[in-house]
Amino acid sequence: MSDEAVKEEDRQLVERAQAGDISAFEALVDAHRDKVYGLALRMTRSEADAAEISQDTFLSAYQHLREFRGDAAFSSWVHRIAANNALMRLRHRRVVQAAEGELQGPEFTERGSLTEYPARDWSRDAEGRILDAELGHAIQQATDHLPEGYREVFLLKDVDGLSYEQIAEVTGDSIPAIKSRLHRARLALRDAIDRFYNQGDASG
Repeated sequence: MSDEAVKEEDRQLVERAQAGDISAFEALVDAHRDKVYGLALRMTRSEADAAEISQDTFLSAYQHLREFRGDAAFSSWVHRIAANNALMRLRHRRVVQAAEGELQGPEFTERGSLTEYPARDWSRDAEGRILDAELGHAIQQATDHLPEGYREVFLLKDVDGLSYEQIAEVTGDSIPAIKSRLHRARLALRDAIDRFYNQGDASG
């Protein structure tokens, strides 16, 4: 079956499900279950988490089905729900690991803003230096002021540790576009680090 035929079949099933046809929604679940599970498994590397995420995804899709307007394919919509659920699971895992002392890494607020950020290879001017609270604040501000698309891919790649392929599945963007945005985001943060140290040198 061609992609267009699949989309048309999904569209008809969605319309029936929105009208209250439970069997139509069950057909949508059957059609997309494996891909949703696969996406969750690739992102979490956990079969148990992937199974729970799949259940949560289709439950959420059912609860919000009337909000689906068909601007995008149903598959894209449900995959985005799955990706968001997987990200929440990964971030919860990170919080638990940090609380148990198993993880040393960046801290971030509920909004996703960094409160601390360790030195990385791309920030060569900061390599080998200890990040203090003022530098962490400077980087947080720089992160907050990134354009939405840049900020999203930066957090997904450098905070959540997703691959380019995983980010493409989450955002629906091409890998070249993701790499371009990530590069610009890293440059902006490196500039923030440069300004921080230059201000320190000037005042010192």
